[in-house]
Amino acid sequence: MIWLSWRQFRVQALVAALALALAAAYLGHLGLDIRDAHDAYRSRCETEADCAEAAAQFRSAYQNTLLFLAAGLALVPAVIGAFWGAPLIAREIESGTHRLVWNQSVTRRRWLLTKLLVVGLAAMAVTGAASALLTWAAGPFDEVARTRFGALEFGARDIVPLGYAALAVVLGTVVGLLLRRTLPAMALTLVAFLALQLLVPNVVRPHLMSPETASLPMTAEAINQARNLGSISGGATIGGLELPEAPGAWISHTSPLRTADGASLSEATFNNCLDSPPETGAGGRFGDTAVCLGELDLHVDVSYHPAERYWPFQWAETTLYLAASALLTAFGLWRVHRRLG
Repeated sequence: MIWLSWRQFRVQALVAALALALAAAYLGHLGLDIRDAHDAYRSRCETEADCAEAAAQFRSAYQNTLLFLAAGLALVPAVIGAFWGAPLIAREIESGTHRLVWNQSVTRRRWLLTKLLVVGLAAMAVTGAASALLTWAAGPFDEVARTRFGALEFGARDIVPLGYAALAVVLGTVVGLLLRRTLPAMALTLVAFLALQLLVPNVVRPHLMSPETASLPMTAEAINQARNLGSISGGATIGGLELPEAPGAWISHTSPLRTADGASLSEATFNNCLDSPPETGAGGRFGDTAVCLGELDLHVDVSYHPAERYWPFQWAETTLYLAASALLTAFGLWRVHRRLG
């Protein structure tokens, strides 16, 4: 049964191996390039100001490329679930060949479980290898940028992609069992898994562990170190902060800017500093706006996870995906035994 499953899967495996070889060549070249740039960045760190400028240039040179690659890797399990998982059983049921298999000595459950193991392990191997290559290539950048907790970066590094791959295959297979049609199963699997990848980082991941809390004074210097002020929806908000006492921490929630008495800064006052601050000739990312806001004795309350929780989060989220895969597998085994004719 294993040999038969492998023979049916060998074309997909060959395509995946070729794609992985191309990815390895590109990521190997990129990783060496990043390491050369990292060495050049460190050689410029003679003073704090020089080091900050060099670090900013180093980040800007590779940030977009690595984000694009992380997004691409996030799509790999979704594509695998749609093109490997969804047709795995749906194609057999749609063509009626499953009845021939069930008239042999192999039971339905063994048939399904063997197919899941062969394709699932292959998916985990391909995705895991791609993740390992990207993790290696981005290593020096992650050390400087400290963005490993980012929604895209976290899901594309280390072991979490293994859980993604396992769940994608099982989800696609179960959807195929339920719909019995290959193309609808592929479409639904792709949409469902992409929705899951949006839901988990924003809704589930922040609650896997209880966060720490802190209050950060918003001086002009602190505001200039943020990445953005304001939002599309309006309001006195600030984003992209860092905790001086916890470098590399993941700030999972940031309150609006608050005054000394704890009230939210009014939108009118915020917009006044944003649009027409007093001219002081100040430098920095937000210049006069940072000075204007810094004089208002503001602070923000944040919830955060220290950097040392990175690996506990990786294990927790991977375990969550594997547990969901096991539950879906159990459901699939029940379904194929009880409900299909």
